[in-house]
Amino acid sequence: MERRTLLATGFGAGLAAPALLSLAQAQTPAPAQAPAPSQAPGYYRFRVGQSLLTMVHDGQAIRPDPTQGFVRNASAEDVAASMRAQGLDPARLVNPFTVPVLRTPRGTVIFDTGNGPQTAADSRVGQLGANLSAAGIDPASIDMVVFTHFHGDHVGGLLDGTGGAAFPRARVIVPEREWAFWMDEGQASRAPEAMRPAFANVRRRFAPYESKVERVADGAEILPGLRAMGTPGHTPGHTSYHLSDGNEQAMILGDLTTRAEFNLTNPGWHVIFDMDPNQAEATRRRVFDQVAADRIRCAAYHWSFPANGTVLKEGNGYRLVPAEWSSVI
Repeated sequence: MERRTLLATGFGAGLAAPALLSLAQAQTPAPAQAPAPSQAPGYYRFRVGQSLLTMVHDGQAIRPDPTQGFVRNASAEDVAASMRAQGLDPARLVNPFTVPVLRTPRGTVIFDTGNGPQTAADSRVGQLGANLSAAGIDPASIDMVVFTHFHGDHVGGLLDGTGGAAFPRARVIVPEREWAFWMDEGQASRAPEAMRPAFANVRRRFAPYESKVERVADGAEILPGLRAMGTPGHTPGHTSYHLSDGNEQAMILGDLTTRAEFNLTNPGWHVIFDMDPNQAEATRRRVFDQVAADRIRCAAYHWSFPANGTVLKEGNGYRLVPAEWSSVI
């Protein structure tokens, strides 16, 4: 009997110890929660021959209900059906902004400048400065700012937060036809009233660079291996840039296309931002036929980050094959 009592007592003590431990743990204050994590810096690098391209994210905008008014020549039902087929929500369209930076032995070039720091109050856009810093790219080290066109989300970052030049030592390369359009007083006066502020904003942003602006024609060589290629339609002087280095090539497309799910799958869709939609479609088909045939790697401003890959011909349209993420450059 004494042995049975001893065993029972020991067994009971074994149960009591964890219970007491749990009670003590319950009375210990929980550790403070860590602050909400931020996203990883938005930049991605790849080589084209000996040149280095860094895709730098400037954020994204959300367009509600893109089935209404975003595509001029397609019904709401057709837009919704195409978006669903590609895994997109027809109730909202995420519009990314990604700025390429090219480093060559002859200088560092940034293509367009993003939305600008004045948009930083909206945490989704105006992230170029922070992501350039994260990528180790000092704006003061930029030798050339090269523009595809002058829409606000491309020229906004010419100025810093104080209204001064964000790229103080850079030459500013602009397509001749684009400059002529936006700087023409007659064009500004004939523009619809809602568009007139855009002309004023373009001029204000270029003002600190007045002595550094260089106008280039279609076909001009910006640097050895970097050539301007007129791709009009989105704007009158919209220009893309062909990079050739050794046996490798890349194409900086700018806004030749909006998201790949719209203008690659449906190259005939006319989105509202194309100023001459028929010309934009013809240009788009011509360029994508070329890059698909030659398997040229493309970087596009509004493709999903990191905004580069190859284009394949598919039926009456095209398909983007995103570049594979690589942990090495």
